[in-house]
Amino acid sequence: MKKFRKVLDGLTTSSPGGTIGSPSCGSAAGTPTAAPTPREIDVQETLVSENFQLCKTVRHGFPYQPTALAFDPVQKILAIGSRSGGVRILGRPGVDCYCQHESGAAVLQLQFLINEGALVTACADDTLHLWNLRQRRPAVLHSLKFNRERITFCHLPFQSKWLYVGTERGNTHIVNIESFILSGYVIMWNKAIELSTKTHPGPVVHLSDSPKDEGKLLIGFESGTIVQWDLRAKKADFRIYYDEAIHSVSWHHEGKQFMCSHSDGSLTLWNLRNTTRPFQVTFPHGKIQKDGRKESCKPILKVEYKTSRSSEPFVIFSGGLSYDKAGRRPTLTIMHGKAITVLEMDYPIVEFMVLCETPYNNEVQEPYAVVVLLEKDLIVVDLTQSNFPVFENPYPMDIHESPVTCTAYFADCPPDIIPILYSIGAKHKKTGYSQKEWPISGGTWTLGSHTYPEIIITGHADGSIKFWDASAITLQMLYKLKTSKVFEKPKPGEGRAAELVEEDPFAVQMVSWCPQSRIFCVVGISAHIILYRFSKYDANTQIVSLEVRLQCESEDVISPSENENNPCFSEQGSHSPQPHHQHPASPGNRTPEGIKDSIPCLKVKDRVVRVPPGYQSELVIQLLWVDGEPPQQITSLDINSAYGLLAFGNCNGVAVVDYLQKTILLCMSTLDLYGAADPYQRLTRSPRRNRQSTSGLTELTDNQQSIDMERSKSPTSESRENSFSRSRSSSVSSIDRDTKEAVTTLQFGESYGRKSDALPTPCLWVGTSLGVVLLIPMSIPTDQEERMEEPVTIGPSGAVLMLKSSVLRFAFLDLVGALIQSPYEVWRDLNAPEDPDRPRRRKLVHFSPSSSQDACGDGHLAVVCSERQAKVFLMPSQSCLFVHNITESSFVLRADVVSVCNSVCLACFCANGHVMTLSLPSLRPLMDVNYLPLTDMRIARTFCFTNGGQALYLSSPTEIQRITYSQEMCDNLQEMLGELFTPIETPEAQNRGFLKGFFGGNAHTFDREELFGEAAAGKASRSLAQHIPGQGGVEGMKVAASGAVGELARARIALDERGQRLGELEERTALMMTSAETFSKHAHELMLKCKDKKWYQF
Repeated sequence: MKKFRKVLDGLTTSSPGGTIGSPSCGSAAGTPTAAPTPREIDVQETLVSENFQLCKTVRHGFPYQPTALAFDPVQKILAIGSRSGGVRILGRPGVDCYCQHESGAAVLQLQFLINEGALVTACADDTLHLWNLRQRRPAVLHSLKFNRERITFCHLPFQSKWLYVGTERGNTHIVNIESFILSGYVIMWNKAIELSTKTHPGPVVHLSDSPKDEGKLLIGFESGTIVQWDLRAKKADFRIYYDEAIHSVSWHHEGKQFMCSHSDGSLTLWNLRNTTRPFQVTFPHGKIQKDGRKESCKPILKVEYKTSRSSEPFVIFSGGLSYDKAGRRPTLTIMHGKAITVLEMDYPIVEFMVLCETPYNNEVQEPYAVVVLLEKDLIVVDLTQSNFPVFENPYPMDIHESPVTCTAYFADCPPDIIPILYSIGAKHKKTGYSQKEWPISGGTWTLGSHTYPEIIITGHADGSIKFWDASAITLQMLYKLKTSKVFEKPKPGEGRAAELVEEDPFAVQMVSWCPQSRIFCVVGISAHIILYRFSKYDANTQIVSLEVRLQCESEDVISPSENENNPCFSEQGSHSPQPHHQHPASPGNRTPEGIKDSIPCLKVKDRVVRVPPGYQSELVIQLLWVDGEPPQQITSLDINSAYGLLAFGNCNGVAVVDYLQKTILLCMSTLDLYGAADPYQRLTRSPRRNRQSTSGLTELTDNQQSIDMERSKSPTSESRENSFSRSRSSSVSSIDRDTKEAVTTLQFGESYGRKSDALPTPCLWVGTSLGVVLLIPMSIPTDQEERMEEPVTIGPSGAVLMLKSSVLRFAFLDLVGALIQSPYEVWRDLNAPEDPDRPRRRKLVHFSPSSSQDACGDGHLAVVCSERQAKVFLMPSQSCLFVHNITESSFVLRADVVSVCNSVCLACFCANGHVMTLSLPSLRPLMDVNYLPLTDMRIARTFCFTNGGQALYLSSPTEIQRITYSQEMCDNLQEMLGELFTPIETPEAQNRGFLKGFFGGNAHTFDREELFGEAAAGKASRSLAQHIPGQGGVEGMKVAASGAVGELARARIALDERGQRLGELEERTALMMTSAETFSKHAHELMLKCKDKKWYQF
């Protein structure tokens, strides 16, 4: 029934509607009246549902809450596991892959099958997974779920197919990597330790095979017990009982010594000749105190002991500092001979790994770099230079340098903008990096054919703006802009900004960018707007400041009698906010009672400042305190370079600024914009104090005010991560409760302010939180000289249109359905040297709505989308052609009109996680995908669509997730992604020499199959672990079989299939044997029965 009703809704709402002059049309499709004839709107819609498919493309940024690290020394690729079950695999720039465990369990450990194109992950739900990396989108081949034991440590020897798995109970199990089945061979904890030992040794924290003999396994237990287990003899060679807990163990490559790190900050070196006591005990950071005792030190969480031919061995460890050094940052210590270098880190160390030239553990290791995984950064240290410089990281791991508070996404930018931003941004790059190439250089990636210039802009809590080159599914930082440089640093005693926002007074709330004119506008949380122009030259400039009083309501307690005729506003008998213009900014004043009034939140620099090439601030607009109340957050912004105008609004009203003449043209409350055309009968206000708090709400209601209150908090506050409430009251009775009507969206464009207009004129479209659309016509001088001197006149508001709920987006189409771009000014560098032959004049580009379709008549289509509804109006008649109710149970968070497949559509993202596209102008549903099961404030704040069928959002505080909703891009995605696996010959092991091999034991004679195979060890208990075939099993490998490694992959598939057939054959053989035994038994019984009978008795 529900589906059928939806179909009926689609039929009724897509029928032509009446004129939208009254609120009665706001909740339904309207009564059919004289609709425009087909001749008037002859739009051939080309988009169909087959053009759309939703899929993730690539994830950028630092893996959020990392937990594990692994490196393949032959393939030279790096894997990072995270707490949410994600795995990021990185190679050369462009090779960047994200995988996600379906369970979402934290990744405990990662192990590459070196040079095999596979990865084993151990997760917190005690499951092992085998990932196939021989395809561009890795898939799980097998999983093994442990039922009775918890996994604590895994070790996979090089070129072995048997994985050692240590558990919390102290047992060691062995898993066949090919079949992902447990071997019957188990090293039980009570066999590993002596029977006389009374206490449990604790969980297994280390497993490794001896470099001298692969048949010897070193097992480290948390309590301090170390056992070398002879796998052939199934007994312990030696046992060490040390009184300090063990965190890690590392072998010398000759296999005669190993080093342990302990919880008391000590390192112990053990010699296999004498294991009764350590050969050496050192406290690298523990000094001897005056009383002769050692300082107590923090645990050394990991140590690596690596040898080098040309120099002393390297001992590298994390932690171990003395406790008394409070405030010391986390450290990585490099001991090289007698030299000790302590590298201080900005964040706690999660894991580190030394990169060595050889994959063999019995050769001289030759370390050349250390990868250090921090809680919020990835650092690679060059060990080949004595000062240990870090490598310059080619991946964008610093998106979260300051928390991201807003995003913007621009596809198909002007081709010259990326090189010029890069050239200016490159001048401010840090220096002092290692001169060597980035060592994580595996995989292959080529620039695909489906690329075009794309830019992502991120705004941050510290007021910084970052421009990123996002072309060809990569991400590279181009340019960074610090908006805080416009303002004076607040003095410690003042704290004016702190009274509005406790922290981050410069936090960016929204940005508006015109790539053609290169004009850039930033809205900050302290109710400020900064306008920037781009220049290739440095300049001396004085920032112009405008101050606007946009506080339309006295917050004093008022009686009904005083407010009877003026229910909404009571500001000295005037409905309009009073503009307050100062140039330059001056300190505000206070009333005798100490109440702040007519002062901005921040102080703009009032002196001439030298600005470098790039974006240079030209104008700052600030809202003022009124009667001790801070200004309300700015909720909407639009800028038009052709008009030279900037408009912004909040929950009190709207203001329009002429940024060429630096004047305020309009500053008016939302109610005053209506004039006599107010569609609502507003009730008188109850006599109560209705002060709007800036502390914020986490639940969103139908009234936009609560969204503004949420925005008014510091964007970095934790409660932003709280989930949305799924229900919003759709009743318009909220108007009775609170008449504040926020301006939620603004758009400049050529349109018709009134039905009677014959020609389009510059207009400002205003959308409010009550679903009202207002048009404000403007008259702008066309001559350049006149434009700088004559005032822009703004007429009284014209049309009033209605929709359900808060208005989010406007767009304009011509009468053949093509998108009308906003007019713009072509960029010119105002700081460039004057050329007398070519005077700098403003060059404007206009897109007239009636230029290309004379036969179709004048006019254009206006697409208006609100939180619940989309409508298409024909201008200037203002008749509603199409209506679509987008959602009843949720609400739209983001809506954009975008170009896809040489056409346009309306793309919407809802609070319930649905991503939808609607055709234009008919608003037919083309796609509706339940993409995100739960949406939180971070995603809501950062989700944005762009042209070409792309979108992005902040999937975690440190990562940007890009998605596509275009079928064409989904089809081409394989071509655009990098290859993780490249066929490389495994380096040969060095010739060990006759004597060394003879006396040192020969590791190559050890056959694990003989010991761990089913024939020798039997089958493991079925209840211990459960094998789960992966979705990327044989089918996944068949995909990988095409390409450069086809033969190898086919051989693997054949082996796998052969193994499956052998397994089936074995089962059939077992059945035949059982059948034969049964037959033999019956035959024997028959023989006994008939033994004494004569032949004639049968």
